[in-house]
Amino acid sequence: MSMRATLIGFSAVLMWSLLALFTAASGNVPPFQLSAIAFAIASLPGIAVLIARPERLQRLRQPAKVWIVGIAGLFGYHFLYFTALRNAPAVDAGLIAYLWPLLIVVGSALLPGERLRAHHIIGALAGFAGTAILVTRGGGLAFSGEYALGYFAAFLCAFTWSGYSLASRSFSKVSTDVVTGFCLATALLSLLCHIGLETTVWPENFGQWLAVAGLGLFPVGLAFYAWDYGVKHGNIQVLGAASYAAPLLSTIILIIARFGEPGWRVIVACLLITGGAVIAARDMIRGKNS
Repeated sequence: MSMRATLIGFSAVLMWSLLALFTAASGNVPPFQLSAIAFAIASLPGIAVLIARPERLQRLRQPAKVWIVGIAGLFGYHFLYFTALRNAPAVDAGLIAYLWPLLIVVGSALLPGERLRAHHIIGALAGFAGTAILVTRGGGLAFSGEYALGYFAAFLCAFTWSGYSLASRSFSKVSTDVVTGFCLATALLSLLCHIGLETTVWPENFGQWLAVAGLGLFPVGLAFYAWDYGVKHGNIQVLGAASYAAPLLSTIILIIARFGEPGWRVIVACLLITGGAVIAARDMIRGKNS
């Protein structure tokens, strides 16, 4: 496994930390409409590469299972996440959905050539604890039977993304070029959901359009290409544990942008998430395979 690939995968986590900021700055565009636009933009870098190097088009010829896993991962995750937010309190849904890094770390033990060790689990649990502190700030949890559908969707959301990430590992010989197709398919399916479920609302000014463009280029764009490469060729346990940095960095960015307030929770979460990532990455830091 490659440290370079692991770092490329972690760049996706850094880009995902911009998701909340760009989403908040995009105005009142409905989620499926926003997803359709963002994923259409996300496909553009891949399309540009394929136009510049048409011989790479043959890399899109993959077995059906590759396309099913990829489209189910990208579109399925977002569909379930939006469903969870519509049917359960955001704090509850967010915490449940963010079980996926822990599921990646634990599930990696099932992959060929991988070995799950105690420090991977400890690091992932520390990150989850830090994330729980962040997402429960300002109200805490309020689990209730009336939100059962939302909770179920959030659990499926976590299993969908972790399953997609782990399955991608078994497709390590499949070129990251296929992510272009995954993004196009997700844009189309999101558009169909928008037409059937939402009322169209366009960004109102240049700033909101800029946020939508940023969303499509980075957290919903290049991040997926980087994550695909990282989970296929990097240290998947380290990536799973380090993914807990996304909500922490997102919170810090929102505070800097004055969309949130600082407090002790951020400091404690920072210690837990950073410490958990360092613990999980112990072998990589020491220059050993894990």
